Amino acid sequence: MQKNINIKNKKARFEYEILDKYIAGIKLTGTEIKSIRESKARITESFCEFNDEGELFVINMFIEEYLYGHSYNHSPKSERKLLLNKSELKKLQKEVQNVGLTIVPLRLFLTEKGWAKLEIALCRGKKLYDKREVIKDRDNKVDLARIKKNFN
Repeated sequence: MQKNINIKNKKARFEYEILDKYIAGIKLTGTEIKSIRESKARITESFCEFNDEGELFVINMFIEEYLYGHSYNHSPKSERKLLLNKSELKKLQKEVQNVGLTIVPLRLFLTEKGWAKLEIALCRGKKLYDKREVIKDRDNKVDLARIKKNFN
């Protein structure tokens, strides 16, 4: 039985306002999936982009080289194709081109069958004052929890 793999992009929720979420499959090689099963992947600085044929690729996703891969190993930062329905791809491409939104990966996980999936989100960048407001709210929650703890 395999362990639960759930690699998150915590930075994305702070940097972007999430509008819509999708779950996409990833086209991987054998050594890439083995590295993901060992939790040796990062999606913090990655983003998604369309190519000329209308296919969606994740860029800057780091998957560490597999230790026992030898000559069959993959390159750690190569572009990887995302698998979505044609209608979802058209909708995302229209939103990115017309409105100027960004597609950012939120988390990388394995399904029950052992397939790697990527949860992506259609996002709009936050302004500096929005980020300050998030930090202020977080600090207020911590202070409130501290006061409640001391009161009881």
